[in-house]
Amino acid sequence: MIKVAAKETTKKTGKIREKSEYNILQAAQAEFIIQGYKGASVQSIADRAQLPKANVLYYFKNKENIYHAILQLTLDMWDQGIGDIKLEDGPQMAIEKIIAAKVKMSFKNPNASKIYALEIIQGAQHLKDFARTYLRKWVREKAKVFQHWIDNGEMADVNPVNLIFLIWSSTQHYADFETQILTIMNRADYEEEDIEQVTEFLTDIILRGCKLKQ
Repeated sequence: MIKVAAKETTKKTGKIREKSEYNILQAAQAEFIIQGYKGASVQSIADRAQLPKANVLYYFKNKENIYHAILQLTLDMWDQGIGDIKLEDGPQMAIEKIIAAKVKMSFKNPNASKIYALEIIQGAQHLKDFARTYLRKWVREKAKVFQHWIDNGEMADVNPVNLIFLIWSSTQHYADFETQILTIMNRADYEEEDIEQVTEFLTDIILRGCKLKQ
């Protein structure tokens, strides 16, 4: 009975910690977007999360740790969402998969994309190692797969790296420039149907450009 009670207590504690960390990171995302890394403070993040500053520092030692946690969550989300591109999938399925995943993330988690964009614009001080290792390796590996399909005549002879950049930029635009888009469209928020419409539009245009669709 004691062991069962201990497990239940541990489980409950774990859920409380998970919820607290989630609230802190959500508040931190908003602060970093509005104030930037330098302008945001642990106190402002605590205030937005409606928690004492001591509670925030209990879960994250300092502002830098909070920032790194947000960036890591963003990278993990993108990596899991896009997954792997396999040769047997073929170019059309691969492109459809990447676009669908990136559009969904841009609409569902725009703040994550905005912070990543701000970090890159500011020189990627906290992401230099990631950009030089994982990101460079990821792009090169995917470019090789696309080049294989190009060499086999399965798609148009396009620059595979620029194709990846095109997909990234066009899908993330809806997150990074959310305010501009909503202002032009005279809307307060995105709607659920927007995800499907944007996904279909970008997929159609890019597939046609790669001669994968008439």
